[in-house]
Amino acid sequence: MVKMNQSNTITGSMEVEDRAQLPRYAWLSIGAALATMALKLTAYWITNSVGLLSDAAESSINLIGALLALAVLIIAARPPDEEHAYGHGKAEYFSSGVEGTLIFLAALLIGYEAIARLLNPQPIETPIIGLIVAALASLINLGVSLVLIRKGKENNSITLEADGRHLMTDVWTSGGVILGVAAVALTGWYWLDPLIALAVAINIVWTGFKLVRRSVLGLMDTALPEEDLQKINGIQDIYKKYGVQFHALRSRQAASRRFVSMHVLVPGDWTVQHGHQLLEKIEADIRRALPNITVFTHLESLNDPASWDDTTLDRKKQTEKVETPPG
Repeated sequence: MVKMNQSNTITGSMEVEDRAQLPRYAWLSIGAALATMALKLTAYWITNSVGLLSDAAESSINLIGALLALAVLIIAARPPDEEHAYGHGKAEYFSSGVEGTLIFLAALLIGYEAIARLLNPQPIETPIIGLIVAALASLINLGVSLVLIRKGKENNSITLEADGRHLMTDVWTSGGVILGVAAVALTGWYWLDPLIALAVAINIVWTGFKLVRRSVLGLMDTALPEEDLQKINGIQDIYKKYGVQFHALRSRQAASRRFVSMHVLVPGDWTVQHGHQLLEKIEADIRRALPNITVFTHLESLNDPASWDDTTLDRKKQTEKVETPPG
């Protein structure tokens, strides 16, 4: 009999929060969007800067994105049911995809207003007060975006991370606008305000593209990141030292939830009980190494040729008749 020392297992991953607690971070984003939108509209009213107007318009899109994130996080936290046996986590990909699209929309609005003002430059009024108000709004967004991105990564929540990155684009936008207003105040070159706003719009398109791409990959059942797969391979290597073999390793990411399946090959004379105990150990090791993972294992015999015909997604056709067990 093969004996294994369970002390050789791989452990050590951060604990994640209860999924039902994540919507509170969306409320934080909603509050930030309302506050910054009010501040930026005030700054625009004071300065008449198109850059600040476009910045306020993006904050309204931030509010829509935060409300969507709240709804999706509530849905994603629901437990599995008969119609969604694997849970509701994939709903997060819709949110992040919409967030990316909203970023594209914000870039178009900023670009439209910037080109119009570039063709018809106008002076900026009382720039110092406007800059102070805009800087305060930017600091609020910066603090909230850092919290959302960190919590999104810790909990594998693409919704929180996408909302945080959306707010971070707002920080970059505000920084560019503030620079533009300051440059105009110092030089008197009115065309600098819309020109910098246009440059910021082009820059944030890249963030929107990455969010949309990540959402599409998630909906396409993309495999786990290489770092996660290396942890799984490391666990398999421990058991291989004792004569156990593995194949047909498949994985996919569904927002916060990971799924992995594999075939475990053991000597044919093992009892069902012995094989089951081995699978329990392997699955427990993987769960300790990777939080929020569901592991499916399939036991096969090293001595049965049919075991080696079952490595692809679509099993090879049986060329010989398979005997049916009695009873």
